[in-house]
Amino acid sequence: MGRMSSLLRYLRILVFTTFLSGTVALTLIFLCDTHISRVSSPAIHEELTEVPPHYVALVPGCSPVTRNGRGNLYFSHRINAAAEAFHAGKCRYLLVSGDNGSKEYNEPEAMKQALVSRGIPPSRIYKDHAGFRTLDSILRANKIFGQNRILVISQKFHNERAVYIGKYHGLTVSAYNAKDVESFGGIRTKLREKLARVKTQIDLRITKSEPKYLGHPVKI
Repeated sequence: MGRMSSLLRYLRILVFTTFLSGTVALTLIFLCDTHISRVSSPAIHEELTEVPPHYVALVPGCSPVTRNGRGNLYFSHRINAAAEAFHAGKCRYLLVSGDNGSKEYNEPEAMKQALVSRGIPPSRIYKDHAGFRTLDSILRANKIFGQNRILVISQKFHNERAVYIGKYHGLTVSAYNAKDVESFGGIRTKLREKLARVKTQIDLRITKSEPKYLGHPVKI
């Protein structure tokens, strides 16, 4: 009986500790999520008519295709929104920033070609090949491409985090929301975003993260 009693007590402690840890984790995720949305909300625009003109619009990268080889709607919606903003005179130049970690994978080039196919002159598109994550894209737009005032074009959940990062670093950042993706894949992406927001707070407030690569300035 003594052994059984000790085992039951241990299991109760384990269950309580697990429950407490889960509660703390969920609370942290909720607080990071709501804080980033609240802080960035005034700079987020759903309607293109509300977007003030900018010199440069930053388009964060993603793969043009999904893992199963289908066209990535996040990519096409983002490109469509960027082309729409350019043709409406909301920006003079587009900075496409994404992952080019290997010769076989080049998000900025894919974005540039997609924008050219939508009538944007190649001379109005600049490529950032080291936009490995949102923080890198935002800070490199400032530190490498010399922009203190930036229009970000992506989906709303992504824009909120991008605006928050820029504001934290003292930049003037607005955003225009591209069409979202309503599918199982979209739900999965939004769940990952919740964790990304916790990571953002760690990057900004604890580790003081900088872009993976910097380099020589580029004048736009």
